[in-house]
Amino acid sequence: MGATEVDVMDKIVDTERRTRIGLGILLIAVGAIFLVGRQLDLDWRSIGWPIFVIGGGLALFVLAIAVGGKPGAGFAVPAGIVTMTGLVLAVQNATGLWATWAYAWALVAPGGVGVGLVLYGVLTRQRELARGGLAPLLTGAGLFVGFAAFFELFVGLSGLQIEGGDTILAVGVIALGVILLVVGATRRRPA
Repeated sequence: MGATEVDVMDKIVDTERRTRIGLGILLIAVGAIFLVGRQLDLDWRSIGWPIFVIGGGLALFVLAIAVGGKPGAGFAVPAGIVTMTGLVLAVQNATGLWATWAYAWALVAPGGVGVGLVLYGVLTRQRELARGGLAPLLTGAGLFVGFAAFFELFVGLSGLQIEGGDTILAVGVIALGVILLVVGATRRRPA
């Protein structure tokens, strides 16, 4: 066999290995989901159809692992987005809190992008991808928490509201404006 034939065989073996690893991850994830569901005594009918969205996202992640390398990250990003969408839909379907899309979008994007990159980077030992995924993951989590607090505590989207929350919010907005004015007025221009 020539050098190019050996290279081709090595690539085929590497692709098969990554495919097995990806399928193994998929099976572990599906099994873990069912075990957690059983421990929490989840009624799978309450989750319903979103489980197919989650499955599609996990299948994309297997494809990302099978492709491997930097190109696999191109599949890891939509895998994270689709899986996170399915998880949000599963929670909403189980609870009936559909109005939470007002802030749950932050978990999907940028959060899902970060999840896909972090998981793919960790599993493929590409530290730069994993590190690069932390910023969108943390941004999504921060936006989710911030908007959830705003919509749930101040607006009362799901029925829970802080008494006088609208006054607290107005004072907070004014304080932020004052801080920005002071910083803008006192900051010196670079020489």
